[in-house]
Amino acid sequence: MSDPATKPLVLLTNDDGHFSPGILTLASRIRRFADAWIVAPDRERSANSLSLTLRRPLRIQKVRPRVYAVDGTPADCIYLALKKLLPRRPDLILSGMNLGCNLGQQDISYSGTVAAAIQGTFLGIPSAAVSLIPDGKWNYDFEATARFVEETARLLLRHGLPAGVTLNINIPPPPVRGIKVAKLGQKRYDPEIIEKNDPRGEKYYWIGPGSPQASGNCDADVRAAGRGFITITPLHADLTDYRRMRLPVLRKLRGSFTPIFCSSGAVSKTRRRRAASK
Repeated sequence: MSDPATKPLVLLTNDDGHFSPGILTLASRIRRFADAWIVAPDRERSANSLSLTLRRPLRIQKVRPRVYAVDGTPADCIYLALKKLLPRRPDLILSGMNLGCNLGQQDISYSGTVAAAIQGTFLGIPSAAVSLIPDGKWNYDFEATARFVEETARLLLRHGLPAGVTLNINIPPPPVRGIKVAKLGQKRYDPEIIEKNDPRGEKYYWIGPGSPQASGNCDADVRAAGRGFITITPLHADLTDYRRMRLPVLRKLRGSFTPIFCSSGAVSKTRRRRAASK
């Protein structure tokens, strides 16, 4: 058996939990050529986005060698893996394979799966999020998709990714027609809010998924995946809209500085404090 230290180290995580068939199937494929570690939530943590657990301690359970369960968010898992669990810095982070799609601008903003990959990108590690789209009976083709992600991992280990770039990959059920490098589309959500009463008569609410409707042109990920294509979308950590930095409203906001802050004396008080401290 080859020494794990001579193999690339791949960190696997998700937001479905360490027990998900998606991450377990992927781990078995990645271990053919890499030292694969699973550090994932101890339960489903969907729609946690990039949230971190700051108001309570986190606990880690060793499930078996190279598999750890964390009672926190996917983003927590990345931090704990890098700082406490892995023997060295990973060469690649794969988040998934998620049970369900992460398509369009809103999905990638809510998704814990995508957020874990973005967290890896923030830390300078090539990272990709992988999500599976079920067929009409909610079945997933784990084996074929894991083979595709294995090849993807090999390519990313060989070629890397530019700084600040995360890949968001969505794989439809068979028959797959091909691969599209696609921009983010739109899924218009109209969430259902379910209102009920608890045993004491107090109201509580569930936020349901509603019925999201795809919109946008055929080049967007939402439309392409619906036509049977694997979609790959490069996401960039810098969310600045550089084209909009000269918007008239922003110039007006800059112009509001003088009448507000100078008239209140805030600027002069700050200058006096700075002068006094010298």
